[in-house]
Amino acid sequence: MNIILFGPPGAGKGTQAKYLVKKLNGFQISTGDILRDEIKKDSEIGKEIINDMNNGRFVSDEIVNKLIKNLVFDHQKKNKLIFDGYPRSLSQAKNLDLLLDSSNQKIDLIFFLSVDKNTIIKRIEKRKILEKRSDDDLDTILKRYDTYMETTKPVLDFYSKNQNFHEIDGTQKIEQITSKIDTFINV
Repeated sequence: MNIILFGPPGAGKGTQAKYLVKKLNGFQISTGDILRDEIKKDSEIGKEIINDMNNGRFVSDEIVNKLIKNLVFDHQKKNKLIFDGYPRSLSQAKNLDLLLDSSNQKIDLIFFLSVDKNTIIKRIEKRKILEKRSDDDLDTILKRYDTYMETTKPVLDFYSKNQNFHEIDGTQKIEQITSKIDTFINV
């Protein structure tokens, strides 16, 4: 089963993805983690990524798509992909469709975790204290939230037409969101 979880930064995608990985014996494909790994490697791509992130911009689709392609074609991960934060743009969504078609896979479920800006601010401030993530500066997060909402509207429109698309109130408690996701998986 391949699943997409998307929503603004701090919506709880990572938490739900970790749960789904355990439940379905899947593989979490977190663009955030992949990008942070490139930064740690201090590669040329990593330097481009950190520059974009520090300026509140999303990393280019070209870079993200290149990093995702290898994961989609990994035979061990076939039909066990839990996409956490990908796709973020219409270009990425179309790229993912092409990659999945080329590898004889499809998306089984799409979950949009809908969360308002004030909830995001509270969660990010808490996460910054607990996880000490370098990309959790409040000003940067607010820029990323606004950019996300602007860039992701076409992705939301693209996927909302799919019969496997489900919007979930991401302001609920973690257990409530997990329970809601379970109702769609256990059908």
